[in-house]
Amino acid sequence: MANTSLPAKLDQSQPYVIGAFRIVIGLLFACHGAASLFGVLGGAHGGGTVETGAWPGWYAAVIQLVGGGLVMLGVGTRSAAFICSGSMAYAYFVEHQSAGLFPLENSGEASALFCWAFLLLVFTGPGALALDKLFGSRGADRTREKGRDSATVAA
Repeated sequence: MANTSLPAKLDQSQPYVIGAFRIVIGLLFACHGAASLFGVLGGAHGGGTVETGAWPGWYAAVIQLVGGGLVMLGVGTRSAAFICSGSMAYAYFVEHQSAGLFPLENSGEASALFCWAFLLLVFTGPGALALDKLFGSRGADRTREKGRDSATVAA
């Protein structure tokens, strides 16, 4: 029986860890949207809801709820994560940065962390346990895997 090294075991777990990361990030993001739109989980800014159609709060909440839900389920993960990441970059630079340079100064930590977490998912893909993989609609992932397989054969 071969003794597998720790890095090899970690590499085998990577798709599942990315999948768990995606699920948690998507759920947390969707909760922010639900709080703002429906007043659940403490509501928007400590209570209540955002006014329907109000810029940018209502649109951000819709992106949070829908985009977070799609990311959590693993449906169109890369596209949804790209939009979510962009919305958080906007939130940070337009809504927070005027109050200070660093996230700790301007209360933009959540925006910065969500922005980078979603950007990571754009590049890693959904990992394991994604509905896209269950239903076989992997499009770009299949193309990338074919390219990786041919690169492996060539090496």
